[in-house]
Amino acid sequence: MALRIDGKKISMEMKDELKEKVAAMKEDGVEITLAVIQVGKDPASTVYVGNKKKACEYIGIRSLAYELPEETTESELLELVESLNDRDDVNGILVQLPLPEHINENKILNTISAKKDVDGFHPQSVGALSIGQKGFVSCTPAGIIELLKRSNIEIEGKECVVVGRSNIVGKPMALLLLRENGTVTVCHSRTKDLKEITKRADILVVALGKPKFITKEYVKEGAVVIDVGIHRNENNKLCGDVDYDDVEPVCSAITPVPGGVGPMTITMLMNNCVESVEIQK
Repeated sequence: MALRIDGKKISMEMKDELKEKVAAMKEDGVEITLAVIQVGKDPASTVYVGNKKKACEYIGIRSLAYELPEETTESELLELVESLNDRDDVNGILVQLPLPEHINENKILNTISAKKDVDGFHPQSVGALSIGQKGFVSCTPAGIIELLKRSNIEIEGKECVVVGRSNIVGKPMALLLLRENGTVTVCHSRTKDLKEITKRADILVVALGKPKFITKEYVKEGAVVIDVGIHRNENNKLCGDVDYDDVEPVCSAITPVPGGVGPMTITMLMNNCVESVEIQK
């Protein structure tokens, strides 16, 4: 029977640890503030932003919400980001994606100060990760490392395969596994013999965006399987990139969808907000 890696439980433990840290910082006169900007009314974004606000409230982080209309111009948004960069009482800035089509996402993300980039998307943050310097790390991959460590899964010396090469998950995931002394292979849509490669993995991280794509034929007996995908199936039920019921009998540990990687993303965002105080010093 595979270990079901419970992201809800682990994220709650981390939130409680962060809550204690934040309370101690407040006693020392340090208040942490996260500014969240949402442009337009994308329903999924509204849910995410609501969850971020709830997490801030629980941990004791002050949150500033900027809910801007769809027709906000790029220059208006840039002006807001720059004004938040200049504020000493704001530690983290988060621009909720996706943005409306008339706004250049890269331009906005690159304008956020690297010292306040709690999402870990700024080129400077990515560069720091790639050369092993301190900086913010993209929240989902950082959460996966915590899931592995807190489930007592050894990364060092293990054969790790990442399926997907996005800037938000695949690439930083590979760098983080390398940092933990894993031996890392990155696969993508042009990879030949994908099954042959994934079947070598002791730790398989799947972030390719195709529902239930990974079946037991792709998985080595006893592997650890981390599923980053989230989709709705034909019955409107949530599922991942991994066919959980098919894969679970052959692996040693697996994350469910929902309740696996998902809850960790917002928790690591909160963790980055707490770390921002040190980085800004």
